[in-house]
Amino acid sequence: MFAALIALSGCSASNVKAGDLHGHVLDPPFEVAATALEDTDGQPYSLVDDTDKRLTLVFFGYTNCPDICGTVMGNLASAMTRLDDRDRGQVDVVFVSTDPARDTPDVLRRWLDHIDKSFIGVTDDPGDVAKIAAVAKSVAVGMGDLLPTGGYDVDAHTTQVTGIDSDNEAPIYWGQSTSSLQFAQDIHTLLGKPS
Repeated sequence: MFAALIALSGCSASNVKAGDLHGHVLDPPFEVAATALEDTDGQPYSLVDDTDKRLTLVFFGYTNCPDICGTVMGNLASAMTRLDDRDRGQVDVVFVSTDPARDTPDVLRRWLDHIDKSFIGVTDDPGDVAKIAAVAKSVAVGMGDLLPTGGYDVDAHTTQVTGIDSDNEAPIYWGQSTSSLQFAQDIHTLLGKPS
């Protein structure tokens, strides 16, 4: 049994096996970088220090993405509507922009508000994309090649959704083709029964 899943699932952990999940279980889990970026209110936001729910789902992408980013975020929004209030209250969804030059806090907030107003948007200073890349790398999200301008090729980012638990580790991730139903089923399974 995976220790991270045991911690995440609480009292029903003895029943959770990797085969019960649609996501890919990591053993050992990724250790999430604590580097603070910036949320859409201009406040520091760390995937370690500011994720206080039992499960935080994180996706790295950009608002001008023509297909995958909007689809994945839409599936996450739909998954949240499938959860009961108990489960929904224990989950945050965070979108980290890989294109801070265009995804200003205002642009990012407006885009997310069209998907789900409760979703958290995170970006950073366009001149310091390396901070975003370092956080992404800690959860095995690639951002493409470093360009001569100092930025990254935004079209080349990987497309998984990473699950971060309350121990600030990432024990699971899902691929871009995960449906809203599959997300909702896994979230419910991971959160387990109420204690």
